[in-house]
Amino acid sequence: MRLFRQSAGIGLVILPLIVGGMAQQEAMPDKPSTLVRVGQDQKKALKINEAIYQAIGFGNTFMVATSEGNVIIDTSMPFNAARHKQLLQAENAGPIKYIILTHAHGDHIGGLSVWKQPGARIIAQRQHVEFQNYQARLAGFYARRNAAQFSLRIPEPGAWAGNYGAKIEPTILFDDKYEFELGGVKFEIFHTPGETPDHLTVWIPKYKAAFTGDNFYTSFPNIYTLRGTTPRWALDYVNSLNKVLALKPELVLPSHGMPVQGNAEVTRQLARYRDAIQYVHDETVKGMNAGKDVFTLMREIKLPAALDVGESYGKLSWSIRGIYEGYVGWFDLNPATMYETPVASIYPDVVKLAGGPDAVARRAAERLASGDAAEALRLTDVALVVDSSHRAALEVRLKALEFLRDRCRNSNERGWLDYSIDETQGKLGIKR
Repeated sequence: MRLFRQSAGIGLVILPLIVGGMAQQEAMPDKPSTLVRVGQDQKKALKINEAIYQAIGFGNTFMVATSEGNVIIDTSMPFNAARHKQLLQAENAGPIKYIILTHAHGDHIGGLSVWKQPGARIIAQRQHVEFQNYQARLAGFYARRNAAQFSLRIPEPGAWAGNYGAKIEPTILFDDKYEFELGGVKFEIFHTPGETPDHLTVWIPKYKAAFTGDNFYTSFPNIYTLRGTTPRWALDYVNSLNKVLALKPELVLPSHGMPVQGNAEVTRQLARYRDAIQYVHDETVKGMNAGKDVFTLMREIKLPAALDVGESYGKLSWSIRGIYEGYVGWFDLNPATMYETPVASIYPDVVKLAGGPDAVARRAAERLASGDAAEALRLTDVALVVDSSHRAALEVRLKALEFLRDRCRNSNERGWLDYSIDETQGKLGIKR
């Protein structure tokens, strides 16, 4: 199923369905193909105040209206852009003077062509250029990963764009801060890395409003995303959130979800979010210094109840590993991992010693019956290296994947489990 034109180098982001500004932490996450429809039934732009309007979608689009023209903050995905433009310009049809991109992920820049007008200036942080080139450099890799995670058709690989093949749209690039005034309204734009190295925050002093992009949403952040990413530094999030809190905003407008209003509530939510990230970072680093391995830390570190912001999008365990390996890389002191021989190379020996793939599949079924679904998956990995069509192993694998999916509370986890379920059903000849 192809939900939109695949833009291979673009980082796609699916965030939890938002209800009343809070994520559905306890419910089974919807399929990604459902989540991308968020906001499709919006009939009228959400009026935040006298000048700020929001179109809801797979990435929000904001419009700030002034007497001399309008400013657009983020442009959502291509399939949302025309609808967002219609909703927002129904409120104010003035000319578009500036377009500000909080960062270069596809659900923020994908609709740029729809919003561009002659004379409109496009603003991004200077690292936007390298981040766009990075995404274009790995376009084929990300096209496959994005399609797998978000239930899209796997595209055919295209020609490599080269190391510096991205199309760069912004006309204004800044380093730490950029300011402009339009219609008596001052806009201040700060570099606030976190979700991406080029991430920025827009601050409008007149309205005490901060547009925070993807540095804040109603789940622990995706410090490591399973589809792959450059390191997202936890302390960047912390420092950037501190920069926003220092402004004392009365209104925070994230690019996913609904606005947070009132300084007391803004401070409560952003400070808790910041402190949760700081806690996970510090506990990971302290564990590293104590000589603990990454898998031990992934199991041990839990957020205190007061800092539990939920895991419906990012997960602590993935973030812990992202922090650990972001700092020191992949080598775990085991000499075997220094060599190019993968661990799966000895699986046939293990299967032989176990008495064949039937025996391994039976053991996998036993582990699953005990509720050890992840261990069951590992065992089916071993059996299927020897016989990729081994039916008993595939059947146990399918049941283990369904077991995990039925208990997952994270939209990214759900996407990858659905992908593996479809793949396993195909090998079993089950109609999907």
